[in-house]
Amino acid sequence: MNVEQPAMAGDLPARVNHVEIDREAIASESRHHADEADPLLAARRALVVRELFRQRAAELALIDADAPLEDDALEALLERELRVPEPTTGDCRRFYERRPERFVRGEIVYASHILFAVTERMPLAQLRGKAEATLGALLGEPHTFEARAGELSNCPSARVGGSLGQLMRGDTVPEFERALFGSDELGVLPRLVSTRFGFHLVRIERREAGYPVAFEVAERDIARFLAERVRHEAIRQYVAILASEASLENAAIDAATSPLLQ
Repeated sequence: MNVEQPAMAGDLPARVNHVEIDREAIASESRHHADEADPLLAARRALVVRELFRQRAAELALIDADAPLEDDALEALLERELRVPEPTTGDCRRFYERRPERFVRGEIVYASHILFAVTERMPLAQLRGKAEATLGALLGEPHTFEARAGELSNCPSARVGGSLGQLMRGDTVPEFERALFGSDELGVLPRLVSTRFGFHLVRIERREAGYPVAFEVAERDIARFLAERVRHEAIRQYVAILASEASLENAAIDAATSPLLQ
């Protein structure tokens, strides 16, 4: 049975059918979601999803009715309920041909940055405004980058003018990597780069081209990536179906309107 959910209040407990998830449990779980924009909301959603899984596992007699959901029972549930097709060689080759930039190795970027770090003391909008103002000034006076880094950056690299030295794929967090390797730009990038650490002003000094990896070498990694992506989408749809069949309050997830899996 699907019951329309009231507007969720952050300080209210969640409920999945007859089971309440209290505020203390949500607060405790939030410590595992510190990188999220809203840790409490992410914690609420995670606990609701796990309770949906737990109740479904109990319904299928994979666990006792009041037992917690251990990882092995969760895997047994997903293996029983999900149908995830394996990617074919053709699927992998199409992915390889459509994204050739992903299969280049040995690229090197020499870069510097100025970090405006997120802290509890400064509101995010104010921090962004300060970073944008500094970027505007740097685009007009790029020769001042090292001096500005020394004055403003919240990174140890400030001591060397913001220099990060040579960087390869995998050396930084994904959102920063995309800014470094996502184009052929040189000089001060004309936009802020936002990461979990804050706002970055980035200057690219030099690029060294890499070499392409043959499809036969990359195929196994591509297949693993595609399989994980399909599985993730299948789980998302499965959660939506379980939510559509449950009575939810303050759950922070959307219910499906029609069956997506058989």
